[in-house]
Amino acid sequence: MFLFKKVLGGLLMPLPLSLIIVAICLLFVSKANLKSYIMLWLTVIALWCISTPFFASKITTSAESQWHTFDVSKHPKIDKIVVLGCGVHPNSQQLANAQLTGCSSARLIEGLRLAHHYKSAELIVSGHQSAPLMKQTAIALGIPSVRVRANPSAMDTKDEAKLLAPYLVDRQVALVTSASHMARAKNLFWAQGVDTIAAPTQFHNLHNAPDYKQFIAQVSVLEAVTTHYHEMLGTLWIKVRRIIDPEAL
Repeated sequence: MFLFKKVLGGLLMPLPLSLIIVAICLLFVSKANLKSYIMLWLTVIALWCISTPFFASKITTSAESQWHTFDVSKHPKIDKIVVLGCGVHPNSQQLANAQLTGCSSARLIEGLRLAHHYKSAELIVSGHQSAPLMKQTAIALGIPSVRVRANPSAMDTKDEAKLLAPYLVDRQVALVTSASHMARAKNLFWAQGVDTIAAPTQFHNLHNAPDYKQFIAQVSVLEAVTTHYHEMLGTLWIKVRRIIDPEAL
């Protein structure tokens, strides 16, 4: 009964239910234009597949598996802890931590873990909207304000690397960001002459999803795939820009 309830509940969520309804409607659509009909079916099937842990894990696991949680025992000294920005839900009526998205919260929590271990390290929080909120949250959670630097001027990872580089060159730097974003972030910081130590967080771990969820389309899984696709496009864009202008990024 438990598995039946979970499977049925999963299928009745907006994404899988919508795809099921579309598939049913396709059964009654005229098949006069066979190519269009086949393309519609392939689109629905493809969207369902990449929204399931079984298929999505093939996309995300390879990118995430190259990174491992930061092991403090392997790094006796860290001078700077850089937490890259992510999304926010702005609302001046709420506390700073309540305005951070799951992505921002995950990154900040990892940064705080390292900051509590490396007592003399400076915690740098970055991102146009997220930096002020992450700074407020870090201070509220026990990090002295003199140890926290905010970088609210950066609009993207490229800006973060360029603006922070003067503070980071020749320092031991722990770079905190999502596992999917780490390769591109390290690349951009390296281009600015900053060698960073990866401190990844927000692993999706889709391959560990329960068996009963493996073939059910889920919004969270589609979001994970979208994030990885975004990183693929971002990496491609860097390569193109560097071909056009090697000094661009």
